Amino acid sequence: MREPQHTCIRVADSIELAIQDFGGDGPLVLLHHAVGFCAGVWRETVRRLPDDLHVIALDARGHGQSSKPRAPESYSWANVAADLCAVAEALTARHRQPRIALAVGHSFGGTCTLGAAARAPALFERVLALDPVLIRRPVPASPDAPSAPARNPGDRSRNRQAVFASFEAALAAWQRKPLFQSWDPAVLRDYVYQGLFERADGQVELRCAPEIEVAVFQGGRGLDLFALAGDITAPTHIYWAERGNFSLETYRALASLMPRATVATVQAGHLIPMERPDLTAELIRDLAAAQPR
Repeated sequence: MREPQHTCIRVADSIELAIQDFGGDGPLVLLHHAVGFCAGVWRETVRRLPDDLHVIALDARGHGQSSKPRAPESYSWANVAADLCAVAEALTARHRQPRIALAVGHSFGGTCTLGAAARAPALFERVLALDPVLIRRPVPASPDAPSAPARNPGDRSRNRQAVFASFEAALAAWQRKPLFQSWDPAVLRDYVYQGLFERADGQVELRCAPEIEVAVFQGGRGLDLFALAGDITAPTHIYWAERGNFSLETYRALASLMPRATVATVQAGHLIPMERPDLTAELIRDLAAAQPR
């Protein structure tokens, strides 16, 4: 296992993002996690990658060891996409590479990676989006259509238990939760030890507080990929999780608006890197192997 070096990159006034640099020789591969998680959930994926890739994972604002702005509006996904561009600029300059060879994002991370590729096309050679969250502008309903209550994805986050007696207590509690049943056990353990911190009283607490997770979910409307799709010129590979939460047709609709995008299917739930680090590493390897060296 390649143990990462921990550094920070300043992306805006008073906001620094924590970076885990797993090293390796060759093209830069940049990994972006889902809402509420952290760079540490990629460790099992990185363990399966060859040493001729230089792999780096980040903690998004509000997550992991990155800065946590207080204002809810700070968590607009447009801001997160801008952060990713700033990180890419810093890393390519630091490592004297012309661009990020492969930007990989999962869920919210996939959406923001696509947003970054639209914002700064020259920074990203290719993009891999794993079951990205797609939010379409609402279509006005017929006056006669029955109304349905809106589902707020942040509702579950609002009620998350944030404090546990110990790391092992958190692990035991999460192992009983349906959300974590399909996870690779090693990934879950990595999340426990990197997604929580030990407090002065000996208890452990989520690094991404529930109120921040809620704010991040609410920030999704700040990034309309359907409006930006024509600007995403990098070859883009979108993977739809068969047992996920989103529509394959919606992914195909987005890809049809992009100059060079494909959509494929993976046999997994929405949390692809956590459930299938082996499959995730295979997808990254295949795309990275196609990069010009």
